[in-house]
Amino acid sequence: VGCDRSKNLVDICGEKNFQAFVCDALSVPIRSGSCDACISIAVIHHFSTAERRLATIRELARLLRPGGTALIYVWAMEQEYKNQKSKYLKEKNGNKDKKEEINTGMAQRPLSDQMPDSSGQDPAHSDQVLSDSKDEDHDAKPVADSKLPVHTNRTSFHSQDLLVPWHLKGGTKKKGESVNVVSFPAGSMESQELSPVFHRYYHVFCEGELEAACRSLDCVRVQKSYYDQGNWCVVLEKL
Repeated sequence: VGCDRSKNLVDICGEKNFQAFVCDALSVPIRSGSCDACISIAVIHHFSTAERRLATIRELARLLRPGGTALIYVWAMEQEYKNQKSKYLKEKNGNKDKKEEINTGMAQRPLSDQMPDSSGQDPAHSDQVLSDSKDEDHDAKPVADSKLPVHTNRTSFHSQDLLVPWHLKGGTKKKGESVNVVSFPAGSMESQELSPVFHRYYHVFCEGELEAACRSLDCVRVQKSYYDQGNWCVVLEKL
């Protein structure tokens, strides 16, 4: 059974006869200890504080029966690891890189990612990082009018906290039919004639960060921690 915050995506699952429901990863309406295994792919890197990211892992552990396992994937800050570039950095789009100025004082380049694939890898391949056009101290505490950097597609990350622009594509609704609404990275072929653009938050994880968060919980043990194509991954076991 699957769950997602997006009703439209859950509706698509229903149309394909998959079991899915809408919920929040911080509060999953499933009985504690009732799952043999849980998978969290490209979810936790969307939570904006360390406390919320840890709470999401704790909620995942709550669902597991003793001896049950969980697999977690998050996008990695290190897109070049052990002298090897990630698939995300290697995949260059054929379109020319066109610069686009926005009125916030930040420069943004069109992103040309593909939609997340079903290969079991984090949407590091579908999400984009955006590099700040200014030299700023990213360690400084945010203030009310601060702006997060917008990452440049297919480049290394320069900040752990950033925004990724996505275009919204709306389907045409016919009587009795649902509307599928799909997001495309800004600058992709599918999004060139589309609007509006939404900026999606990401926190990319440094080496050891996800594992350390998991080890801070006494209800699970880390079976495995590894790097996979621009993602940090952990396999947990419920104690």
